[in-house]
Amino acid sequence: MAEAHQAVAFQFTISPEGINLHLSYQALNQIYLSGLRSWKKRISRIKNRIIKGVYPASPSSWLFVVIAIMATMYMQSDPSMGLIAKIRERIPLSLSLSTQGQTMLSALLFSTLLWLSLILALRFCLKLLLSYHRWMFEQHGCISTKTKVWATLVRLLSGRKPLLYSYQTSLPHLPVPPIKDTLEKYLESVKPLHDSAGFQRMKRLTAEFEKSLGNRLQRYLKLKALWATNYVSDWWEEYVYLRSRSPIMVNSNYYGMDFLYVTPTANQAARAGNTITALFLYRRKVNREELNPSRIPGTVIPLCAAQCERMFNTTRTPGEETDVLQHWQDSEFVAVYHRGRYFKLWVYQAGRLLSPREIQYQIQRILDDPSPPSPGEEKLGALTAGNRTPWAQVRKQFFSSGVNKRSLDCIEKAAFFVTLDDQEEGMMGEDPSVNLDRYAKSLLHGKCYDRWFDKSFSVVVYKNGKNGLNAEHSWADAPIVSHLWEFTLATDTFHLGYTPDGNCRGEVERSLLPPQRLSWDIPLEVQTQVSESLAVAQALADDVDCHVFPFREFGKGCIKKMKMSPDSFVQLALQLAYYRDRGTFCLTYEASMTRLFREGRTETVRSCSNESCAFVLELEAGEDREHCRKLFRKAAEKHQNLYRLAMTGSGIDRHLFCLYVVSKYLGVESPFLKEVLSEPWRLSTSQTPVQQMELFDLVNHPEFISLGGGFGPVADDGYGVSYIIMGEEMINFHVSCKHSCTETDSHKFGFQISQAMLDLMSLLNPDFKEATKSNPGKQS
Repeated sequence: MAEAHQAVAFQFTISPEGINLHLSYQALNQIYLSGLRSWKKRISRIKNRIIKGVYPASPSSWLFVVIAIMATMYMQSDPSMGLIAKIRERIPLSLSLSTQGQTMLSALLFSTLLWLSLILALRFCLKLLLSYHRWMFEQHGCISTKTKVWATLVRLLSGRKPLLYSYQTSLPHLPVPPIKDTLEKYLESVKPLHDSAGFQRMKRLTAEFEKSLGNRLQRYLKLKALWATNYVSDWWEEYVYLRSRSPIMVNSNYYGMDFLYVTPTANQAARAGNTITALFLYRRKVNREELNPSRIPGTVIPLCAAQCERMFNTTRTPGEETDVLQHWQDSEFVAVYHRGRYFKLWVYQAGRLLSPREIQYQIQRILDDPSPPSPGEEKLGALTAGNRTPWAQVRKQFFSSGVNKRSLDCIEKAAFFVTLDDQEEGMMGEDPSVNLDRYAKSLLHGKCYDRWFDKSFSVVVYKNGKNGLNAEHSWADAPIVSHLWEFTLATDTFHLGYTPDGNCRGEVERSLLPPQRLSWDIPLEVQTQVSESLAVAQALADDVDCHVFPFREFGKGCIKKMKMSPDSFVQLALQLAYYRDRGTFCLTYEASMTRLFREGRTETVRSCSNESCAFVLELEAGEDREHCRKLFRKAAEKHQNLYRLAMTGSGIDRHLFCLYVVSKYLGVESPFLKEVLSEPWRLSTSQTPVQQMELFDLVNHPEFISLGGGFGPVADDGYGVSYIIMGEEMINFHVSCKHSCTETDSHKFGFQISQAMLDLMSLLNPDFKEATKSNPGKQS
């Protein structure tokens, strides 16, 4: 009870002698310091808004313009061409200024207007420059004079150190491609997937759509593009993610893993302490906009940072027809789950972020808490893993008031969610490959009730110190979460570190209030729905087949020596592997990004092309190697071109998706769009980019290699493949499919991927095959 009394700032009692007031100066001091932190954050936000508002100029440039105007006026020259005099005529006489004072005020107003006009002009010029994308299609070493001049101008306008969101207003809007171009690209992409009769049918459907409905829908879409910041992103978020009524676990959420070879500490509480601290340090950088804007590697071209805004303090709340993303401005606590109990853990005290050792101390208190779960509490998280509509109905009826609402608010308003898992995971034991697969499944779905899948992301810390995360997809795409996780792993290990006995560094203030156990009143109706949701989620989780493996034979260094894009190489290996696995080709999804544009998210690269299919068929037919090499390079160039088109707003699928949404709003049916949008992606792929390699010293510490992350299969009879190109000598693969499909097997497909990678490298470099034979121990 001592802690509870300290938390009260003042108490008073009424007696016959009068009112006796007792003040708790410690509590008042904490209230003061907490308020001081809030005001500092407000001031910081205001300062950043001003700096962003005048970018690419600086606030100090205003003073330079004022001094320049005053100096020219002092030399009896009028730089305003009479505007200053007109401004002076309109200054109210009530100001009672002298003639000289009115002139000075008029000059100040003119200088400010001129400064603002220059800012708008510079911003417009920067937006025009960032709208130029032809540089992406030029070959290395063959850069045109136009591109060189363009690059120089971009550097000049981007010279001052920008904040995280400084470029947002200068980024161009995503253009609507001509409908004729999109339809031609679509037909080209599906040609290798149809026989002659099937392709002719698609050509007729496409032609009918273009002549009848297509141009009408296109006009509405162009109207939206003029009005909206991004004509795709809001509809993509709503209709692809938030309106889906199926479980988001496995189907939408994805995961990120810890280091492959090392675990910085085996102390669960310590690892949680450093991980939570690192995440809050990252949040501080986001709030202060101290993170450097993301750029295309090797260039000064900025990428949109809008997705960072909802990284923390965000929850997807269920609705009967559509979910809603709720974001809170700030949160000083995290929600923690351990052995069926939920806790609220404050990580700030009196405006101060607790030290890693103090957070470890608080986590250990949770681990040592012997109290059992209250009735219905243990598996409550299954509601977020099942179908969305039942969860929305239960939430509305039983979690809208009272103790349940207060506890649910603590989870939903938390900065993020933490699960202290009582299992041990990682590449360990006598069969590390099987354990890696189990590790992936644990992060993807866990026990189906020990994660809160609605949170923007949930951190999982295992009993042996291994960690990972599960991220909800609607608010952001994988590169945003990957950037966060890279910073977290590097800060945890190299910046915060651990003592020799595996504990966090720092001191502990023993007077810290203990973590608050959340209370629930779960009636039988809710417990019944929890059981039903758990049954749905468990069936989905049991059906997922995951296989994670590091490919060590070579990496991007060896591929680049062959003068080929590593991503194109991997994509063609996946095409070869799929053909060997299934004996046919399929519609292939590769995620690209459109963050060159404001509020851009993703676009689809249709990696299965006429060129890739021709190459695979010739290679499998045993044709001449030199001929196959030419086809290989031609297919790789085609893939690179498709990727560039997707990045620069000339993709296929987002345009067709938006045309489909417009048709639904208009209440018209299109057989063409209906068929296109229902085509299954039997091979869904994504590369997890490494964006902060400078944080990891792989030369001196090669063991600190991240495993990357993965996702569940998109089609019931297909594969999901994620890969991360780590350093120069390793590529990690994550393969998923479903046990219920007899034609898919993640381990078999993983073997096919490895073999395809080796065969393609042997095709490009015959010496590689001999080197592999002479060093068989290198193969995994």
